[in-house]
Amino acid sequence: MQIKGLTFKAGPAAFADIKKRGFAAERIGTLAGASGGAKWLVLSQVDRVIIERLLPRLSGPVHLIGSSIGAWRFACYGQLDPLRAIERFESAYIEQSYSDKPDRDEITDKSRAILQSILGDTGAAEIVSHSQFRTHVMTVRSRFLTATDNKTLLASGLLAAGAANVVSRKSLGAFFRRGLFYDPRALPPFYNAVGFPLDRIRLTQDNLKDAVVASGSIPLVLNGVRNIHGAPPGIYRDGGVIDYHLDLPLSEPDKLALFPHFFDSMKPGWFDKRLSWRKMNPSNIDRTVLVCPSAEFIRELPNAKVPDRTDFVTMSPSERVKIWWNVVDRCRYLADDLAEVLEHDRLAARLEPL
Repeated sequence: MQIKGLTFKAGPAAFADIKKRGFAAERIGTLAGASGGAKWLVLSQVDRVIIERLLPRLSGPVHLIGSSIGAWRFACYGQLDPLRAIERFESAYIEQSYSDKPDRDEITDKSRAILQSILGDTGAAEIVSHSQFRTHVMTVRSRFLTATDNKTLLASGLLAAGAANVVSRKSLGAFFRRGLFYDPRALPPFYNAVGFPLDRIRLTQDNLKDAVVASGSIPLVLNGVRNIHGAPPGIYRDGGVIDYHLDLPLSEPDKLALFPHFFDSMKPGWFDKRLSWRKMNPSNIDRTVLVCPSAEFIRELPNAKVPDRTDFVTMSPSERVKIWWNVVDRCRYLADDLAEVLEHDRLAARLEPL
Protein backbone atom coordinates (compact mmCIF):
# COMPACT_ATOMS: atom_id res chain seq x y z
CA MET A 1 0.00 0.00 0.00
CA GLN A 2 1.34 3.43 -0.95
CA ILE A 3 1.95 5.65 2.06
CA LYS A 4 0.76 9.22 2.24
CA GLY A 5 3.55 11.69 1.53
CA LEU A 6 2.58 15.25 2.32
CA THR A 7 -0.19 16.74 4.40
CA PHE A 8 -1.73 20.05 3.31
CA LYS A 9 -3.56 22.16 5.89
CA ALA A 10 -4.93 25.69 5.84
CA GLY A 11 -6.30 28.23 8.27
CA PRO A 12 -10.03 29.02 7.97
CA ALA A 13 -9.78 31.94 5.52
CA ALA A 14 -7.17 30.22 3.36
CA PHE A 15 -9.17 26.98 3.42
CA ALA A 16 -12.36 28.69 2.28
CA ASP A 17 -10.47 30.75 -0.32
CA ILE A 18 -8.73 27.77 -1.91
CA LYS A 19 -11.82 25.57 -1.84
CA LYS A 20 -13.72 28.32 -3.64
CA ARG A 21 -11.13 29.68 -6.07
CA GLY A 22 -8.50 26.94 -6.17
CA PHE A 23 -4.85 27.36 -5.35
CA ALA A 24 -2.90 29.96 -7.31
CA ALA A 25 0.78 30.58 -6.63
CA GLU A 26 0.29 34.21 -7.63
CA ARG A 27 -1.68 34.79 -4.40
CA ILE A 28 1.24 33.79 -2.17
CA GLY A 29 2.47 36.92 -0.44
CA THR A 30 4.65 35.34 2.25
CA LEU A 31 6.88 32.29 2.58
CA ALA A 32 7.44 31.33 6.23
CA GLY A 33 10.11 29.09 7.74
CA ALA A 34 10.13 27.85 11.33
CA SER A 35 12.94 27.11 13.75
CA GLY A 36 13.96 23.49 14.01
CA GLY A 37 17.65 22.86 13.28
CA ALA A 38 18.23 19.48 11.65
CA LYS A 39 14.48 18.98 11.23
CA TRP A 40 14.82 21.02 8.02
CA LEU A 41 16.38 17.99 6.29
CA VAL A 42 12.88 16.57 5.69
CA LEU A 43 12.19 19.72 3.67
CA SER A 44 15.35 20.06 1.58
CA GLN A 45 13.82 18.09 -1.30
CA VAL A 46 10.51 19.96 -0.95
CA ASP A 47 12.50 23.21 -1.03
CA ARG A 48 13.85 22.18 -4.43
CA VAL A 49 10.34 21.73 -5.84
CA ILE A 50 9.19 25.05 -4.39
CA ILE A 51 12.21 26.74 -5.96
CA GLU A 52 11.72 25.12 -9.35
CA ARG A 53 7.91 24.97 -9.60
CA LEU A 54 6.53 27.78 -7.43
CA LEU A 55 9.06 30.60 -7.24
CA PRO A 56 8.87 31.41 -10.97
CA ARG A 57 5.07 31.78 -10.63
CA LEU A 58 5.08 34.15 -7.66
CA SER A 59 4.03 37.74 -8.14
CA GLY A 60 6.34 40.01 -6.16
CA PRO A 61 7.17 41.47 -3.89
CA VAL A 62 7.00 38.33 -1.75
CA HIS A 63 8.08 38.36 1.90
CA LEU A 64 10.40 35.66 3.24
CA ILE A 65 10.34 35.38 7.04
CA GLY A 66 12.32 32.85 9.00
CA SER A 67 13.60 32.22 12.47
CA SER A 68 16.63 30.02 13.07
CA ILE A 69 16.87 27.33 10.36
CA GLY A 70 14.01 29.01 8.49
CA ALA A 71 16.18 32.11 8.07
CA TRP A 72 19.03 29.92 6.80
CA ARG A 73 16.77 28.27 4.22
CA PHE A 74 15.58 31.64 2.96
CA ALA A 75 19.17 32.83 2.73
CA CYS A 76 19.24 30.24 -0.06
CA TYR A 77 15.90 31.20 -1.60
CA GLY A 78 16.93 34.85 -1.85
CA GLN A 79 20.00 34.22 -4.00
CA LEU A 80 20.05 34.37 -7.78
CA ASP A 81 20.67 30.61 -7.98
CA PRO A 82 18.64 29.30 -5.03
CA LEU A 83 18.79 25.67 -6.12
CA ARG A 84 22.59 25.59 -5.98
CA ALA A 85 22.47 27.39 -2.64
CA ILE A 86 20.13 24.74 -1.16
CA GLU A 87 22.46 22.02 -2.43
CA ARG A 88 25.47 23.71 -0.80
CA PHE A 89 23.53 24.14 2.44
CA GLU A 90 22.36 20.54 2.53
CA SER A 91 25.84 19.14 1.95
CA ALA A 92 27.62 21.46 4.40
CA TYR A 93 24.97 20.89 7.08
CA ILE A 94 24.97 17.11 6.87
CA GLU A 95 28.75 16.78 6.64
CA GLN A 96 29.54 19.13 9.55
CA SER A 97 31.96 17.57 12.00
CA TYR A 98 33.41 18.45 15.40
CA SER A 99 35.97 17.42 17.98
CA ASP A 100 34.92 14.92 20.65
CA LYS A 101 33.76 17.64 23.05
CA PRO A 102 33.07 20.81 21.08
CA ASP A 103 32.56 24.03 23.02
CA ARG A 104 30.39 26.97 22.02
CA ASP A 105 33.27 28.65 20.19
CA GLU A 106 33.86 25.62 17.97
CA ILE A 107 30.15 25.19 17.21
CA THR A 108 29.76 28.90 16.48
CA ASP A 109 32.78 28.90 14.17
CA LYS A 110 31.36 25.90 12.30
CA SER A 111 28.02 27.66 11.98
CA ARG A 112 29.68 30.66 10.37
CA ALA A 113 31.67 28.41 8.05
CA ILE A 114 28.46 26.70 6.87
CA LEU A 115 26.83 30.07 6.23
CA GLN A 116 29.87 31.21 4.26
CA SER A 117 29.58 28.12 2.06
CA ILE A 118 25.93 29.02 1.44
CA LEU A 119 26.47 32.69 0.63
CA GLY A 120 29.85 32.68 -1.04
CA ASP A 121 31.13 36.11 -2.07
CA THR A 122 27.92 37.50 -3.57
CA GLY A 123 25.00 35.89 -1.70
CA ALA A 124 24.43 38.68 0.83
CA ALA A 125 24.33 41.33 -1.89
CA GLU A 126 21.97 39.23 -4.00
CA ILE A 127 19.55 38.75 -1.10
CA VAL A 128 19.20 42.41 -0.12
CA SER A 129 18.78 43.52 -3.74
CA HIS A 130 16.56 40.68 -5.01
CA SER A 131 13.99 41.98 -7.47
CA GLN A 132 11.16 39.77 -6.19
CA PHE A 133 11.87 38.71 -2.61
CA ARG A 134 11.99 40.78 0.55
CA THR A 135 13.95 38.79 3.11
CA HIS A 136 13.32 39.29 6.84
CA VAL A 137 15.16 37.58 9.70
CA MET A 138 13.74 37.13 13.19
CA THR A 139 16.08 37.12 16.18
CA VAL A 140 15.78 38.00 19.85
CA ARG A 141 17.85 40.54 21.78
CA SER A 142 18.67 39.32 25.28
CA ARG A 143 17.67 41.34 28.33
CA PHE A 144 18.74 41.32 31.98
CA LEU A 145 19.54 37.76 33.14
CA THR A 146 19.89 36.43 29.60
CA ALA A 147 22.15 39.25 28.38
CA THR A 148 25.35 37.34 29.15
CA ASP A 149 27.45 34.52 27.74
CA ASN A 150 28.40 33.32 31.22
CA LYS A 151 27.10 29.78 31.20
CA THR A 152 25.85 29.71 34.78
CA LEU A 153 24.12 33.09 34.65
CA LEU A 154 22.61 32.41 31.22
CA ALA A 155 21.29 29.03 32.34
CA SER A 156 19.69 30.68 35.37
CA GLY A 157 18.10 33.31 33.14
CA LEU A 158 16.72 30.66 30.80
CA LEU A 159 15.29 28.68 33.69
CA ALA A 160 13.59 31.81 34.98
CA ALA A 161 12.26 32.63 31.51
CA GLY A 162 10.92 29.11 31.06
CA ALA A 163 9.19 29.15 34.43
CA ALA A 164 7.64 32.56 33.77
CA ASN A 165 6.49 31.44 30.32
CA VAL A 166 4.47 28.61 31.85
CA VAL A 167 2.35 31.24 33.57
CA SER A 168 2.24 33.74 30.70
CA ARG A 169 3.89 33.76 27.28
CA LYS A 170 4.03 37.55 27.41
CA SER A 171 6.41 37.30 30.37
CA LEU A 172 9.20 36.39 27.92
CA GLY A 173 9.28 40.09 27.10
CA ALA A 174 11.07 40.63 30.41
CA PHE A 175 13.92 38.42 29.20
CA PHE A 176 14.04 39.03 25.42
CA ARG A 177 13.08 41.59 22.80
CA ARG A 178 12.15 40.62 19.28
CA GLY A 179 14.83 41.71 16.85
CA LEU A 180 13.37 41.89 13.34
CA PHE A 181 15.90 42.48 10.58
CA TYR A 182 13.72 43.63 7.71
CA ASP A 183 13.99 44.62 4.06
CA PRO A 184 12.85 48.28 3.98
CA ARG A 185 11.80 48.17 0.32
CA ALA A 186 8.43 46.66 1.30
CA LEU A 187 7.24 46.53 4.90
CA PRO A 188 5.96 43.07 5.85
CA PRO A 189 2.58 42.33 7.47
CA PHE A 190 4.38 41.53 10.74
CA TYR A 191 6.28 44.85 10.84
CA ASN A 192 4.04 46.05 13.68
CA ALA A 193 3.68 42.67 15.41
CA VAL A 194 2.41 43.06 18.96
CA GLY A 195 2.86 41.06 22.15
CA PHE A 196 6.57 41.64 22.79
CA PRO A 197 9.03 44.54 22.73
CA LEU A 198 10.22 44.86 19.13
CA ASP A 199 13.40 46.25 17.60
CA ARG A 200 13.24 46.84 13.84
CA ILE A 201 16.62 46.80 12.13
CA ARG A 202 17.18 47.30 8.42
CA LEU A 203 18.67 44.22 6.80
CA THR A 204 21.73 45.20 4.78
CA GLN A 205 24.64 43.53 3.05
CA ASP A 206 26.76 44.53 6.06
CA ASN A 207 24.63 42.86 8.74
CA LEU A 208 22.99 39.95 6.91
CA LYS A 209 25.53 37.31 7.94
CA ASP A 210 25.41 38.31 11.61
CA ALA A 211 21.61 38.43 11.54
CA VAL A 212 21.30 34.92 10.08
CA VAL A 213 23.91 33.50 12.47
CA ALA A 214 22.15 35.17 15.40
CA SER A 215 18.79 33.79 14.33
CA GLY A 216 20.14 30.27 14.79
CA SER A 217 22.28 30.92 17.88
CA ILE A 218 20.67 28.54 20.37
CA PRO A 219 21.35 29.76 23.92
CA LEU A 220 24.04 27.68 25.70
CA VAL A 221 24.86 25.88 22.42
CA LEU A 222 26.21 28.76 20.32
CA ASN A 223 27.53 32.16 21.30
CA GLY A 224 25.17 35.07 20.97
CA VAL A 225 26.09 37.70 18.36
CA ARG A 226 27.17 41.14 19.56
CA ASN A 227 27.76 44.44 17.79
CA ILE A 228 25.60 43.77 14.74
CA HIS A 229 25.93 46.59 12.25
CA GLY A 230 22.99 49.01 12.42
CA ALA A 231 21.36 47.22 15.38
CA PRO A 232 20.90 48.41 18.97
CA PRO A 233 23.73 47.22 21.25
CA GLY A 234 23.20 43.83 22.85
CA ILE A 235 23.42 40.06 22.42
CA TYR A 236 21.25 38.63 19.65
CA ARG A 237 20.15 35.00 19.74
CA ASP A 238 17.87 32.37 18.22
CA GLY A 239 14.64 33.94 16.99
CA GLY A 240 12.82 30.73 17.88
CA VAL A 241 13.01 31.62 21.57
CA ILE A 242 9.92 33.76 21.01
CA ASP A 243 8.95 32.89 17.42
CA TYR A 244 9.56 29.14 17.22
CA HIS A 245 6.81 28.60 14.65
CA LEU A 246 6.25 32.26 13.84
CA ASP A 247 3.10 33.22 15.72
CA LEU A 248 2.96 36.45 13.71
CA PRO A 249 0.51 38.11 11.30
CA LEU A 250 2.06 36.46 8.26
CA SER A 251 -0.31 37.38 5.47
CA GLU A 252 -1.68 40.51 3.84
CA PRO A 253 -5.44 40.58 3.10
CA ASP A 254 -6.30 38.50 0.04
CA LYS A 255 -2.81 36.96 0.08
CA LEU A 256 -1.68 33.58 1.33
CA ALA A 257 1.26 32.57 3.51
CA LEU A 258 2.91 29.31 2.42
CA PHE A 259 4.49 27.51 5.37
CA PRO A 260 6.54 24.38 4.59
CA HIS A 261 6.88 22.73 8.00
CA PHE A 262 8.27 19.63 9.70
CA PHE A 263 5.05 18.56 11.43
CA ASP A 264 1.31 19.22 11.23
CA SER A 265 1.28 21.01 14.60
CA MET A 266 2.61 24.43 15.58
CA LYS A 267 3.84 26.02 18.80
CA PRO A 268 4.36 29.77 19.30
CA GLY A 269 7.69 29.74 21.17
CA TRP A 270 10.62 27.49 22.03
CA PHE A 271 9.56 27.29 25.67
CA ASP A 272 6.06 26.17 24.59
CA LYS A 273 7.12 22.85 23.05
CA ARG A 274 5.90 20.80 26.00
CA LEU A 275 2.96 23.03 26.95
CA SER A 276 -0.04 21.25 25.47
CA TRP A 277 -2.36 24.18 26.17
CA ARG A 278 -0.23 26.82 24.43
CA LYS A 279 -1.65 27.47 20.96
CA MET A 280 -0.99 29.77 18.04
CA ASN A 281 -3.10 32.93 17.71
CA PRO A 282 -5.88 31.84 15.29
CA SER A 283 -5.85 35.19 13.49
CA ASN A 284 -2.15 34.79 12.67
CA ILE A 285 -2.65 31.51 10.80
CA ASP A 286 -6.01 32.40 9.26
CA ARG A 287 -4.53 32.70 5.76
CA THR A 288 -1.68 30.19 6.19
CA VAL A 289 -1.20 27.07 4.05
CA LEU A 290 0.87 24.45 5.88
CA VAL A 291 2.74 21.79 3.90
CA CYS A 292 4.39 19.03 5.93
CA PRO A 293 5.33 15.33 5.92
CA SER A 294 2.50 13.07 7.01
CA ALA A 295 2.79 11.24 10.32
CA GLU A 296 2.65 8.03 8.31
CA PHE A 297 5.67 9.08 6.26
CA ILE A 298 7.65 10.09 9.35
CA ARG A 299 7.10 6.64 10.87
CA GLU A 300 8.90 5.18 7.84
CA LEU A 301 12.03 7.30 8.34
CA PRO A 302 15.13 5.90 10.12
CA ASN A 303 14.36 5.60 13.83
CA ALA A 304 10.77 6.66 12.93
CA LYS A 305 11.56 10.33 13.48
CA VAL A 306 12.56 13.58 11.84
CA PRO A 307 16.28 14.38 12.35
CA ASP A 308 17.07 16.72 15.22
CA ARG A 309 20.11 18.00 17.08
CA THR A 310 19.99 15.18 19.65
CA ASP A 311 21.37 13.02 16.84
CA PHE A 312 24.75 14.64 17.48
CA VAL A 313 24.71 13.02 20.95
CA THR A 314 22.93 9.71 20.34
CA MET A 315 24.78 8.72 17.16
CA SER A 316 28.39 8.44 16.11
CA PRO A 317 29.42 11.06 13.54
CA SER A 318 29.57 8.52 10.71
CA GLU A 319 26.20 7.03 11.66
CA ARG A 320 24.58 10.46 11.85
CA VAL A 321 25.88 11.48 8.43
CA LYS A 322 24.74 8.21 6.88
CA ILE A 323 21.25 8.43 8.39
CA TRP A 324 20.81 12.09 7.48
CA TRP A 325 21.71 11.43 3.85
CA ASN A 326 19.28 8.49 3.95
CA VAL A 327 16.53 10.79 5.20
CA VAL A 328 17.20 13.32 2.45
CA ASP A 329 17.08 10.56 -0.15
CA ARG A 330 13.80 9.20 1.18
CA CYS A 331 12.29 12.67 1.16
CA ARG A 332 12.45 12.70 -2.62
CA TYR A 333 9.12 10.95 -2.17
CA LEU A 334 7.75 14.15 -0.63
CA ALA A 335 9.18 16.22 -3.46
CA ASP A 336 7.55 13.97 -6.03
CA ASP A 337 4.24 14.26 -4.18
CA LEU A 338 4.38 18.06 -4.15
CA ALA A 339 5.37 18.20 -7.82
CA GLU A 340 2.42 15.98 -8.72
CA VAL A 341 0.00 18.07 -6.65
CA LEU A 342 1.16 21.28 -8.30
CA GLU A 343 1.28 19.88 -11.81
CA HIS A 344 -2.26 18.49 -11.64
CA ASP A 345 -3.71 21.27 -9.46
CA ARG A 346 -4.73 18.91 -6.64
CA LEU A 347 -3.88 21.03 -3.60
CA ALA A 348 -7.50 22.09 -3.03
CA ALA A 349 -8.63 18.46 -3.08
CA ARG A 350 -5.94 17.44 -0.57
CA LEU A 351 -6.52 20.37 1.79
CA GLU A 352 -7.47 19.84 5.45
CA PRO A 353 -8.35 22.42 8.12
CA LEU A 354 -5.42 23.75 10.17
